[in-house]
Amino acid sequence: MSDNVLRESAITKVATVESVDMKTAAKTTLFTVPTGKVFYPFAVCIRKPSASMAGGTDYDIGSGANADTWKQTNDLSSLTTPTTDMIFITAGGVKYSGEVAAAAFGIKVITGTTAACTATIDVFGFLADA
Repeated sequence: MSDNVLRESAITKVATVESVDMKTAAKTTLFTVPTGKVFYPFAVCIRKPSASMAGGTDYDIGSGANADTWKQTNDLSSLTTPTTDMIFITAGGVKYSGEVAAAAFGIKVITGTTAACTATIDVFGFLADA
């Protein structure tokens, strides 16, 4: 089964981005929604921090310049064991809109880690026709 078929028939991992800077206040794009599609995010996994994420108390996830259309104010400071810690952030029972074609779904560091740190981030969800 091709990746495109899977992305439209199941909740699946649509992207993995390694070495995401978790300290510097900036947005990192994790997944760009393809033309003619709507992306429905289900979960984001932040894993394998390169250092303690202590101090990393505010990360926004979504599209737009501020990545603020999905989940805001995520505290990742409990990820203190490098290479093995992980956390799943899910949509939960909250209303959101789908991410439209060309939307750059990502993570924005608002208050990042105290020390230099990177992490691997996986994005899960599904695509549907617009």
